[in-house]
Amino acid sequence: MAFKPGWGAVIIAVGLINVPVFARQVRATALTVRSLDYVTASRAMGASHVHVLMRTILPSLVSPIIVLATLGLGTAILEVAGLSFLGVGGDPTEPEWGSMLAQAKDDLATSIWPALGPGVAISLSILGFNLLGDGLRDALDPRLGRHNANSG
Repeated sequence: MAFKPGWGAVIIAVGLINVPVFARQVRATALTVRSLDYVTASRAMGASHVHVLMRTILPSLVSPIIVLATLGLGTAILEVAGLSFLGVGGDPTEPEWGSMLAQAKDDLATSIWPALGPGVAISLSILGFNLLGDGLRDALDPRLGRHNANSG
């Protein structure tokens, strides 16, 4: 926020905060996948380093990154709303959940209704993205055992 406050600064700040999380996930997954048998077999068949990376390791990185991104969206929504609540987000006259909560906090003694809408919207959005991330993790993670309902 040392730069000019606005949506560009908010997007850069939230993005920079989350880069180490994604880098850590990519590195951990790549280190795990590179020791698997199908990567070793690809190397044994004479595949180049670029081919091994692009055709065997990179496809294994897609599902964890998609899951992490959907889970991270809820966190990003909360971070942006918090920055807007503090007044370092975009234009405070624009309709944004954090700025709506900031305007409603002055009237909490008389009525909670102005704060209830944006608060519930933030909560439901975060819950929705977390449930989406959990569902995608269950659907995309090959290590989780999928039990067929018909097999008992």
